[in-house]
Amino acid sequence: MDILLGISAALGWGVADFSARFSSRRIGAFRTLMIMQFFGASALSLFLWFTGGFHRAVAPGWHPWAFAIIAGLINTFAGLCLYRSFEVGLISIAGPVSSSYPALTVTLALLSGERIHALRASGLALTFLGMILAAISRTPDESHAIDPATHHAHAHISKGASLAIIAALGYGVLFWWLGFHVVPLIGSSLSVWVIRLTTFCALALVGLPARRALPLPRGKVWWLLLVTGLMDTSAFVANNAGMISGHVAVVSVLASLYGAVTVLLSRLFLREPMERTQWLGIALIFAGMIAVSL
Repeated sequence: MDILLGISAALGWGVADFSARFSSRRIGAFRTLMIMQFFGASALSLFLWFTGGFHRAVAPGWHPWAFAIIAGLINTFAGLCLYRSFEVGLISIAGPVSSSYPALTVTLALLSGERIHALRASGLALTFLGMILAAISRTPDESHAIDPATHHAHAHISKGASLAIIAALGYGVLFWWLGFHVVPLIGSSLSVWVIRLTTFCALALVGLPARRALPLPRGKVWWLLLVTGLMDTSAFVANNAGMISGHVAVVSVLASLYGAVTVLLSRLFLREPMERTQWLGIALIFAGMIAVSL
C-alpha cells in the first residue's frame, strides 16, 4: 500500500507543479502559492468535515499542533522557492532538481534510526551527482553571456536551478519532520490541513501589508490555481498516509518521482530545450531515487 500511495503522490505533484508553472508566470509565485493553499485547505476542510476527520483522536497537548505549524512554515519557504524557480526557469530542470529532496530525507531518517542497505546508499550518491549535473548549464542567459575571448559560455547554475536546490533542501527537512514528528501524532489528513492553513495565513500576513497578495487574479488562471491546489493537496495526503503504513525513506523517494511527470509534460507540451549533461543529470536523479526505493 505504501508503494501505491507514494506513486499516487508523485502523479499528483507532477500535475500540480506543471499547472503551477503557468500560473506562476502569469501572477507570480507568491500569489500562486497563497491562493492554491486556500483551495487545498477549503477542499480538505470539506473532506474532513464529512468524513469525521476533525473528531478523530490525536495525541494530547499542544506539541503535535506546534510541530505541524513548524512543518507549515518550512513548506511555505520551500514552496516559494520552488514556484519562483518555475517562474524564472525551466520546469524540466527545476522539477527533477527539486525532486532530489529524498537524498536529505533519507539521510535524516538514517540518523533518526531507520536503516538502509548499500544499494540505497549508492542511490543517495547518484541523486546528489545528478542534481549537480542537472543544475549546471553552458547555455548563455541574461546574467551569463558568452565570453568574447573564447566564444563560449562559462558553466553556471541554470536559471531557476539554484532556487530548486534550496526547495529540495527545504522539502528534504519537511518530509523527515513530517514522518517522524507530525504524521504519527495527528494523522495524514489533519497534518496536511494544518500545513495548508499555516502556509496560507503566513503568506497572507506578509503579503497583504506588502501588497504582494493583491490584486486578485482574473480570468482562466483561477482554473490553474484550482487544479494546482487540489492535486497538490491530494498528493500531500497520499504521501503522509504512505508514511504511516511504510518507511519514511521509501515513500519519500517514490513520491519524489513527480519530477519524471513534470519532465514528460514539459517535453510533450512545452518543448523546453535541455543540454546533454542535464539529461544525464536527470537520468542519474531518477536512477538514484529508484535505487533508494529498492
